[in-house]
Amino acid sequence: MNFVKSRGLTLKKAVSPAAAVLALIVVGLIPSFNPGPVPAYLTITSVTILFYIVMSVSWSIFSGPTGYVSLAAAAFYGVGIYMSVIFGGSLPLPVLMLLGGVASFVLAALIGAITLRLRGVYFTIFTFGLVQLLISLVLWYEVKINNVVVRTIPSVGYNTVFYALFVLMVLVILAAIFIKRSRFGMALTGIGECEDAAAHIGVNTTVVKVIAFAVTAFAMGAAGAARATTMISVKPEIAFNVLESFLPVLMVIFGGTGSLLGPVVGAVIFSVLKEQLITKWPKWYMIIFGTVMILAILLLPKGIVGAVKEVPGIAKKLLLLLMTLIFAAVGYVFNSILAASGVAVSGLVFALLFGIIGFIISVHLLKHLMKKAWKGAKIDANA
Repeated sequence: MNFVKSRGLTLKKAVSPAAAVLALIVVGLIPSFNPGPVPAYLTITSVTILFYIVMSVSWSIFSGPTGYVSLAAAAFYGVGIYMSVIFGGSLPLPVLMLLGGVASFVLAALIGAITLRLRGVYFTIFTFGLVQLLISLVLWYEVKINNVVVRTIPSVGYNTVFYALFVLMVLVILAAIFIKRSRFGMALTGIGECEDAAAHIGVNTTVVKVIAFAVTAFAMGAAGAARATTMISVKPEIAFNVLESFLPVLMVIFGGTGSLLGPVVGAVIFSVLKEQLITKWPKWYMIIFGTVMILAILLLPKGIVGAVKEVPGIAKKLLLLLMTLIFAAVGYVFNSILAASGVAVSGLVFALLFGIIGFIISVHLLKHLMKKAWKGAKIDANA
């Protein structure tokens, strides 16, 4: 029995890395599905997904264990974009990403050394203000010094950007795993649980926070430099888009903050939903997006991954998946009916929305059934 149990544990530990490697191989083959000069929609969407995975996982490295909610993502993302604006015509993409990452790292280290003594909402407000400050500074510099507002960026091709972001995503995920399992990660967790206690046992909390904050900024800046090459033109309001500061936070909360898988799942679902809503329903985009987020926070406080973990047993998890797919299929049929009737909502809008709603309903239904079964078992035992 012990032998079987040990084999089961070994198998369980081996399945996750194998599945991750298989998933990476499949994702890496996406550009080969369309080898022509015109990028396929799948490749374009995959670039967006990879970008948001990098942003959300990077955000979770610092803000997840420490509890410091940073809204500075757009600042580092924008710095990376402007590195591509300035040097895009003379340097290759990997060098541009390195420059964007280093510039963002330096900015985050300077800002972090000043502001990471603040706690709670004060730090959050300051990081949000940093984005607004950079918009004003860059706009002033462009208008007064360069006499331009809109800048063009040389394109390097979607396939090149895809592989650059793919490699960056793998590196960021590996870094997140390494940090989480290291003493440095333990220090970050200690800061999140009780910063005063962590300082009391010898952790230099300010240095640890600044380093983690700067590391996440490096990844965001590199991602911004890569994604910039897919843009035709850019101006300060676009480069330092405030929405890009909120999206990584929302994606991590939606996917779940308790594990590395949560930010990845949240980034994939929300980036696809974002693309579909902007393309099909641009006027209703923010309303629907906000409604989904409110429902997720209220009904899935631990996110999608956390909700799945709360459902015990493989059979119940498969049932949860089946019910979610059924809801998504109903949404797709409804989507097709509306599209056939002339309503411009073609795509996967309702399939995604119905799938999310179906997942939430299924989780709560399974929890209710499990509680009912548990109460019945206790009554039988007492009898």
